[in-house]
Amino acid sequence: MSFSSKIKRELIENNNDILYELLGYMLLSSTVKEDMIYIYIEKKEIYIKYLDTLDKILPNSVRAEHPHNSKRKIFTIIIEHATIFFNNLLQTDKQSLMLKKEILFSLNLTRAYVRGLFLGGGSLSDPKKAYHLEFVVSTKEIAEYTQDILARIEINTKVIIRRHKYVVYLKESSQIVDLLNIMGAHVALMEFENIRIVKEVRNNVNRKVNCELANLTKTVSAAVSQVDDIIYLDRSIGLDSLPRNLEEIARIRLLYKDATLNEIGQKLTPVVSKSAVCHRFKKISNIAEKLRLKQGGFKDD
Repeated sequence: MSFSSKIKRELIENNNDILYELLGYMLLSSTVKEDMIYIYIEKKEIYIKYLDTLDKILPNSVRAEHPHNSKRKIFTIIIEHATIFFNNLLQTDKQSLMLKKEILFSLNLTRAYVRGLFLGGGSLSDPKKAYHLEFVVSTKEIAEYTQDILARIEINTKVIIRRHKYVVYLKESSQIVDLLNIMGAHVALMEFENIRIVKEVRNNVNRKVNCELANLTKTVSAAVSQVDDIIYLDRSIGLDSLPRNLEEIARIRLLYKDATLNEIGQKLTPVVSKSAVCHRFKKISNIAEKLRLKQGGFKDD
């Protein structure tokens, strides 16, 4: 079962303010034709829920069509006399599925409406792979209206066009969590949060490992370069020709090729800091480089 299906299964069980949930659903999954509203539903549970609701509030004005032998099974609820529906239930004579903002006068009604939007045209990608929640709508006008409704509950979205449809989407994980909470998908929210925590821990570990690996690679590369310079100087002019402090550190490096700068510093007499060790190796490198230039030699790769 997809993550979206889990969310919708949970939302279907929520029976608070069903009419406003239905209105949200209708915005994305219905049409108005010749004074009739056609509501298209794929899930049988949603079909039964909405048909029962409409039969109670619009007796003798609702009929249903069951899917036949088509591959994509679609239930259709038909509301006859759309004008009466809009006049009596929504107190508006405009046959539009986009409600006036003042109709959603409370947070609870907005919660139900957004829940219906998700059931009608929403989806959430598997959070193990990506954070992406979207609503697929048919027109630019509905996309902008959906954006506005979500903005009222502080959910900020963007819009793109995909295959002649408008997609209202968000990718910010914290906003997705907020929206799941607002819709009432609390079980899905907890699963999403658990996945998010595991991903963040894994990413932090990977970043730390990569950083440590990069530092180790840099340390090893520097040590190899230091040994090359010291061997070159030993063969060319002899290490005893170097200043006493440089000769000492050079001989210790040859004995401890894998030691860190801190470890090298601890073996000197007196003990010196990491920065002092680094400074001495830079001096050795400069001497070796000048000698190579003078003798026409090149550093081995």
